[in-house]
Amino acid sequence: MPGFVDSHAHLADPAFDADRAAVIERARAAGAAGVVCIGESIEAAARAREIAVAHPGFAWHTCGVHPHDAAGFDPVRDGDAIRGELARGAVAVGECGLDYHYDHSPRDLQRAAFAAQLAIAGHAGVPVVVHTREAEADTIAMVREAGVAGILGVLHCYTGSHALAEVGLAAGWYVSFSGIVTFRKWDDLDLLRLVPADRLLVESDAPYLAPVPNRGKRNEPAWVAHTVARLAEVRGDDPLALAASTAANARRLFNLARAG
Repeated sequence: MPGFVDSHAHLADPAFDADRAAVIERARAAGAAGVVCIGESIEAAARAREIAVAHPGFAWHTCGVHPHDAAGFDPVRDGDAIRGELARGAVAVGECGLDYHYDHSPRDLQRAAFAAQLAIAGHAGVPVVVHTREAEADTIAMVREAGVAGILGVLHCYTGSHALAEVGLAAGWYVSFSGIVTFRKWDDLDLLRLVPADRLLVESDAPYLAPVPNRGKRNEPAWVAHTVARLAEVRGDDPLALAASTAANARRLFNLARAG
């Protein structure tokens, strides 16, 4: 499955400390053309930057504060840190967003942290990487408002409603699917067909959510090939063409040519 870009992987996670170089080599061997390394915290972003520096033209990093940690978000301290990472080559703000399933942070603080990060992205002219779970109404409102302001982004590891996806698409956003779409329980095939070819991304979300036939194992970018194959099957696309088009979409959204 040559040519795919893993648009969302937590390669800075300690789960990869023992064999990160081998994981990256397996991704290359599987045909990966690149990996966007997610900084879901300021600390993770610094580690992700080191990976990007070590693999120029293949790995890039982002920086943001996950909604789980929104209670500790400081607009000045963390805002300055995110802007600092953008100055050091980060290609997006995030992972940020809203998670009302776990509610690890109060919802008003989640919204405030998300809004602050959307504003940083808009000012810097970079996209946002958005996590949303069981927060449809507020995510719809904030994505719609961001779209009016010209802020682009991606709804990552998407498992939400058609309505939210359509709002994102109308705002010019992208939708990314993970290995979840290979699970037996996934039955919303129409959602996989809803996203236009030029707005579709693929991701591992490694080390989480390994696709079939590796479900239950530590995930890694090489296995995005299984997600590409499943999406192509459902959409009636050629797998190689879908890998290439989703890679082009990732390069366009994150401006990877410039960043590389």
